[in-house]
Amino acid sequence: MANFMIFFSFMLLTPLLPLYLKETFGASKDTIGLVLSGYALTALIIRPFSGFFVDSFPRKRVLLICYFLFFSFFAGYIVSGSLLLFAIVRTLHGAPMGATTVSNSTVAIDVLHPSRRAEGIGYYGLSNNIASAIAPAFAIYLLQRTGSYTLLFWIALLAAGGGFAINSTLHLAPRELTKDKPKLSLDRFFLLKGWSECLVMICHSFAYGVVSTYVAIYGKEELGVSSGTGVFFALLSLGLILSRLIGGPSLSKGRVAQNAAVGLGVTLGGYLLFSAVHQLWAYYVAAFIIGLGSGHMYPAFQMMFINLAPHTQRGTANSTLFISWDTGLGLGVLAGGILSETLGYHAAFWAATAAYLAGTVGFFGYVFRHFQQNKLR
Repeated sequence: MANFMIFFSFMLLTPLLPLYLKETFGASKDTIGLVLSGYALTALIIRPFSGFFVDSFPRKRVLLICYFLFFSFFAGYIVSGSLLLFAIVRTLHGAPMGATTVSNSTVAIDVLHPSRRAEGIGYYGLSNNIASAIAPAFAIYLLQRTGSYTLLFWIALLAAGGGFAINSTLHLAPRELTKDKPKLSLDRFFLLKGWSECLVMICHSFAYGVVSTYVAIYGKEELGVSSGTGVFFALLSLGLILSRLIGGPSLSKGRVAQNAAVGLGVTLGGYLLFSAVHQLWAYYVAAFIIGLGSGHMYPAFQMMFINLAPHTQRGTANSTLFISWDTGLGLGVLAGGILSETLGYHAAFWAATAAYLAGTVGFFGYVFRHFQQNKLR
């Protein structure tokens, strides 16, 4: 439930922020990309330290501190009266967002039974997907009815506060803290064995960053759909949910890399359709296909990182996954803004597809074999 609140509050705003910046401050596309990529940068900076802290200190305490800061920053959107102030708040918000997702998912892994951990991670991820399905559609509906972005900021603030309250009820068993490693050793901040998996995840999140950020403006300006973004994200999330339900038992049987391979191939097909066919039916079908593939790919990659790390480095494994996600996402948002401003939306979406293709080729050419040779369990 707390994870649902994280992503509900965040996704309530994310798809509409480009429109908000354009309509409220008259921001250009490349400026929008610059402003919105700031949070990914601060999230990226904080991720390695998040993994270190959740592995080195009581995880509930770390989680509650991070979650409270994540909740508090939503108030900044309400009082931001200029583009500069909004950019500062958005950029700083990335730090608690990054730390909260790492600590929350690490605690979830702790409470899952080892025999069902892979399957449980898939179901845990459903809370992301359901939130990502409900929040954009709900936000667009409210915006059409009220025309008030401030109302959306207040709802996001209250939702995040609810998640903090839920997590305050957690009861975790005492665990041994890692104290035997050098404080400045690199592997306490980044899972070195997962470098190749990181590169594939960067390609995945780059493509998602481009499409998810600019799909609302693209749909409105080129396809003439003002309310279609909510349907797009609903179909995307429906695909994610179905694939999690189908792929969960498969993950429990140890077919982690195989699930990742299927997910990459299916998702690549979705991006190709989205980039090549500029019609409304392709807009929606591609959303479902991308969701279907990503739902197989993402939890499988999370298990790959976890299986490459010892138990004492779960936080580091999680933070490494999120580091790669944030890197690609930030680059995608920034590059998407520049490309759409200079060459148009189609060039931006083809760049996303090319990046995803590169990651897929890298996975089948090297990463699949690398994981099988280096996994610990």
